[in-house]
Amino acid sequence: METRKLRAGKGRLSLTVLGFGGAPLGNLYTAITESAAEATLAAAWDAGIRVFDSAPFYGLGLSEERFGRVLTAHPRDTYLLSTKIGRVLRDCSPEEVPETLFSDTPSRAFEFDYSYDGVMRSHEDSLRRLKQDRIDILLVHDIDAPTHGSREASDARIRELFDKGGYRALEELRDSGTVMAIGAGVNESEVCETLLGLGDFDCFLLAGRYTLLEQEALDTFLPLCEERDVGIILGGPFNSGILATGAVPGAHYNYSPAPSNILARVARLDAVCVSHGVKLIEAALQFVLGHPAVKTVIPGANDPAQVEANLRLLHAKIPPELWADMKSQGLIPPQAPVPTK
Repeated sequence: METRKLRAGKGRLSLTVLGFGGAPLGNLYTAITESAAEATLAAAWDAGIRVFDSAPFYGLGLSEERFGRVLTAHPRDTYLLSTKIGRVLRDCSPEEVPETLFSDTPSRAFEFDYSYDGVMRSHEDSLRRLKQDRIDILLVHDIDAPTHGSREASDARIRELFDKGGYRALEELRDSGTVMAIGAGVNESEVCETLLGLGDFDCFLLAGRYTLLEQEALDTFLPLCEERDVGIILGGPFNSGILATGAVPGAHYNYSPAPSNILARVARLDAVCVSHGVKLIEAALQFVLGHPAVKTVIPGANDPAQVEANLRLLHAKIPPELWADMKSQGLIPPQAPVPTK
């Protein structure tokens, strides 16, 4: 599988262009068995995927634990592992388990903590769950306004990260070689631009904000990443479902039923795809990889068939005329980079 360097000018991390997003292995929306989780990770490995992303929040540690049970069977230098800080987990009674999008999780609760001690404790806990002695990419998780409810609340968490030593902890871990790269995993590009003004970050995991449906990140954020040699790990390429299903009744956008304007735009995108004999989901996956700042895309999967389907999407043939038609119809901006092969 093709690989791309996370940072062209420095660092030695190379990422397969197709990665594995670990949220479904935390029982996102629905529980899966241990055997299904193991089979899914085995299928990802057999497909040539060598980038694996998880987080303490995914299943309240369950996703990391499942990664740890499978990935340790492979030589450590043959894959890249990413996880996150920002939520510190603690064991609790079943009655205390918070309501999340994950089902059948371990009896754990969490507290947001972006301080020095919070970063270090989260990192150590993740190493234990992952059964690893190092993590390649460590990301500040959900420090954005969508998670915390407002721009002011997000700014307060950013101040906590920098004023209470969380960023210093990340730098210490990177400087010591304990982690190879630091960044943030968030649901908006605005907070990434703020962070780039405050520290030296290697990468960002951007979920759902640069897709075939949304390209506002082209205005300032992605050009800034190119200028600063910052890599993008692209999550949520299907905008939580609608670019996979099309504009069908009940289609989801941003984890909620899609509004009428989004349904209409997706229907137009789909019509262009159909006219070229291409599936909308194929165009959605490949479009994001057309941008030079995007180093890998990490769709999730909760069974081997989904892994194999993602691999087929990556290799589907898409004629250049499709992208030209989308630009001429105003569905993607004229300046949007598109795949060339």
